[in-house]
Amino acid sequence: MKYFNSINETLDFAIEQEQIAVDFYSKLAKNAKSNDLKQIFLDFVKEEMGHKIKLQNIKKEGVFNNENPKEVLDLKISDYLVSVKSSSDMSYQDTLIIAMKREKAAYKLYNNLAAMAPNEELKSIFKNLAFEEANHKLQFETEYDEHILKDN
Repeated sequence: MKYFNSINETLDFAIEQEQIAVDFYSKLAKNAKSNDLKQIFLDFVKEEMGHKIKLQNIKKEGVFNNENPKEVLDLKISDYLVSVKSSSDMSYQDTLIIAMKREKAAYKLYNNLAAMAPNEELKSIFKNLAFEEANHKLQFETEYDEHILKDN
């Protein structure tokens, strides 16, 4: 795990990770084989951009809206799936697997950043972002359960 020397350095890292997610979901939307799937990924682009903007505002203004995240259901579907490589001709199933695994990694990242946070305010920011990433993972797991597992 990377260690940070300042709150701004930590926030810059988180902002960079959100941009990587924006780029990833934008690419998936561009390559989506159906309009429904394209819209799902475009919605995730908006959410990840929202995270990035939230982090940029926190860095700029030094304040944030403290929300108390609740527990998120974990279907653990991604725990039992083999990783797949991203490609322009991925199946819907492979796309969902990659998305689940990325959201799980983002959740872990923000929980780790929360654990390393030098103050309660920053810890709360990262806990909230972890909560949002857990919700994204749940959305993909639910989609996988309803459209992939149900058909098998």
